[in-house]
Amino acid sequence: MAAGLSVGAEAPDFSAKATGSRTIKLSELKGKWIVLYFYPKADTPGCTKESCSLRDGYDAIKAAGAVILGVSLDSVENQEKFKSKYTFQFDLLSDSDKKISKAYGVLAVGGLFSQRKTFIIRPDGKIAYIFEKVDVGRHNEEVLAVLENLAKK
Repeated sequence: MAAGLSVGAEAPDFSAKATGSRTIKLSELKGKWIVLYFYPKADTPGCTKESCSLRDGYDAIKAAGAVILGVSLDSVENQEKFKSKYTFQFDLLSDSDKKISKAYGVLAVGGLFSQRKTFIIRPDGKIAYIFEKVDVGRHNEEVLAVLENLAKK
């Protein structure tokens, strides 16, 4: 388990089933900024608020050159329902085997869900920023501010 992931570390690669009958492999997205956000459970109040915040900020985040990927332990079917219900423009990934959550050190005690945490991954595949705490209602603003700040460096 990689509970000690920190800024500057190589983001663990993964391949996962995603919405839209796709499989997403993180390493295939090298060259782009990645907003990889973990949430406990699809279509629950806090997770919905967080995901809708990112949906509402999608255009600005995309304009900053980033791809958004949401991850939870939910099945692909539940992720599809969640995405469709709230019209998310980005893919949601199923981590039902818990491998991604373990690799990123976000699997909650007991292993029933992932902790709420967001990783900003640089185009070179290294972790640029970690949101240990997330303001679910303003997460799009938090993410955009960090992306803009990182772009200046």
